[in-house]
Amino acid sequence: MPTVTIYGGANMIGGNKVLLEDGDSRLFFDFGTTFKTRDLYFEEYLKPRPGAGLLDMLEMDLLPPLEGLYRPDFVPSGDVWARCHDRPGYRELERVDGVLVSHAHVDHTGYISFLREDVPIYASATTAFIAKAMQDSSMADFEKEVCYVTRRALDRGYLKPQRESYRQRPFCFADTPDLSAEAQEFWTRSPNHILGGDNKRRKGLEAAPFTTDSARVGDLPVRFFPVDHSVHGAGAWAVETSAGWVVYSGDLRWHGSAAEETKRFIHEVASLRPRLLLCEGTRVPKEAEASELELRNYTEREVYDRALRKVQAERGLVIADFGPRNIERLETFLQIAEQTRRKLVILAKDAYLLEAMRLVSPSVPALSSSREMLMYQDLRYQVEPWDQNLRNQFGDRLVSARHAHDSPGDYILCFSFWDAKNLIDIDVRGGTYVYSSSEAYSEEQEQDFRRLRKWLSHFDIGSVGLPHERGQSISKLPEEEQGLHSSGHASADDIMDFVREIGPRTVVPIHTENPNYFLEHLRNTDVEVAIREYGGSLTFG
Repeated sequence: MPTVTIYGGANMIGGNKVLLEDGDSRLFFDFGTTFKTRDLYFEEYLKPRPGAGLLDMLEMDLLPPLEGLYRPDFVPSGDVWARCHDRPGYRELERVDGVLVSHAHVDHTGYISFLREDVPIYASATTAFIAKAMQDSSMADFEKEVCYVTRRALDRGYLKPQRESYRQRPFCFADTPDLSAEAQEFWTRSPNHILGGDNKRRKGLEAAPFTTDSARVGDLPVRFFPVDHSVHGAGAWAVETSAGWVVYSGDLRWHGSAAEETKRFIHEVASLRPRLLLCEGTRVPKEAEASELELRNYTEREVYDRALRKVQAERGLVIADFGPRNIERLETFLQIAEQTRRKLVILAKDAYLLEAMRLVSPSVPALSSSREMLMYQDLRYQVEPWDQNLRNQFGDRLVSARHAHDSPGDYILCFSFWDAKNLIDIDVRGGTYVYSSSEAYSEEQEQDFRRLRKWLSHFDIGSVGLPHERGQSISKLPEEEQGLHSSGHASADDIMDFVREIGPRTVVPIHTENPNYFLEHLRNTDVEVAIREYGGSLTFG
C-alpha cells in the first residue's frame, strides 16, 4: 500500500519535503529550505559550514537523516551517518525517482541543493528558469545549488570545491513542449559566461539532458496543474497510486490574476476523486489568533488603487518594497510609474531574473520589453559576469545614485531592507517607502523591520504599509495603510471550501502552524483529517 512521510512542512510554514512511496516508486513533493528550524541555530554571520558538507545540516535537523539520498561529495567521512543511526526518522533511501516541485520559492526548492545530482527535478519551465536565474546571480553558496552543482573533494579534512565544470541537474519541464534556441542557450549557459567575450579561462556548464516527458515518475502516472500564486509558474501535482490519486496543493490562491487556473485545477482534480490530499494552510490562524485574524483577500486591483494614491501624494523619492518574483506586483508598480510619470528602477539581479523568465513566459515585463523600466547601478567592488552582460546590453538604461539624488521625483526605486545601504549614496531626505509585501513570520524578520524603520527615520522617509510595533499584524495597521499587499495564499475559509469541493477521503495538513484548524472545520464532513508530525508516516489503501 502507498505511504506518505512528512519530512518538512509539519506544524510549520515552509520547508516542504513529502515522500510518497508506492511499490518500487519513490518521489518527493518539493524539497525546500526549512527556515524556521534553520533560524533557531544560524543567521547571517553564523551559517552552516560548506567544508563540513552534510554534517552541520544533519546535526541541526535541517535535512532528514536519509542515507543514500544526498550528494556523496558532501559526505566528509563515514562518521556522519554513523552518528545519525539513532536519530528519529533515520533510514536508507538510495533511490528516488524524482522531486515534483510546486513553485520557485526557496522554502519549496532550496534544499534540492543537497540531493544527489542524478535525481530528476520535475517543474514548470518558468519555475526552472527562475531557479537558475536566482542561482546564477547569487554568491557561491552550497545551500543554493538547485540547478547545477560544483563537486567537492576532501582536502585536509575540508570539503573543497573542485576546479572542474559546473554539473547541471536533470530537469523535466512539465508544461512546455519545446524551448526556443535562445531559451536553450540560457539554460545551458555557465554563470561565468560573458556574452561576446573571451571565456577560455572560465568554467563551462556540463549540461544534463532535459525533457518534457512528465507523464510518469517511476511507475506512477502524474499530472501537473498550473495554479494562481504570488510567483509565476506555480502548480499543483496529482499522482495516481495503487490506492487512488494523491494530490499535492503546493501553495495556491484564487484571488490573483491567474485565479481561473486554480478554479480549473479544482474542477479537474475533483473529478479524480482523490484518495489523499496534501493541503497547504499558510493563512490558517494560530489558535491564539483565531478570533481576531483579518481574513480579507485584497485583490491586485485594490493594491494598485491604494498604492497609486500614496505615490501620487509624494513629490519626492518613492521606494516600493515587494518580492522580486512577484511579477503581478511588479506590473502593478510599473503601471503606477507610468501613471505618475516616473520610471520603475529595479536591481540588477531582478533584471536578470526577468530576462530569464521572459524566455519561457514572453508576457513577463523586462528591460528588453519595457522602456519604462530602468536598472539601478549600485556600488560594488566586482561586477559578476551575469551583471556585466546586463550592463553591456542595457548601458543606456542604468540609473546611478547621482541620478536618484538629482531627480528623486522621477523614479520609483524597487528596494527592500537589504538595499537600504543605497540610501547613503543617494543622500536624499524625505520621501515615501511603500511596503507591499508580507508581514514578518519570525523574530529575525521582526528585527529586520526594526532596523528598516531606523534607516527610514535617519533619512526622514515616511512609510505606509509597514508595521510600526513589534508583533503587529499588517491587518492591525490603520485602514489607510492596509490593502497594499495581496497575499499569495488563500484565506483559511477558502482553504476549507477548497477541501470540501475536492472531497478527498483523507486530507493531510502541511505548510501550516495550526493543523488542528482542519480538524475543527471539517468535523461535519466525510473528509478524514490526518495530522502527522515531522517524520510521521501515513499508509493508506
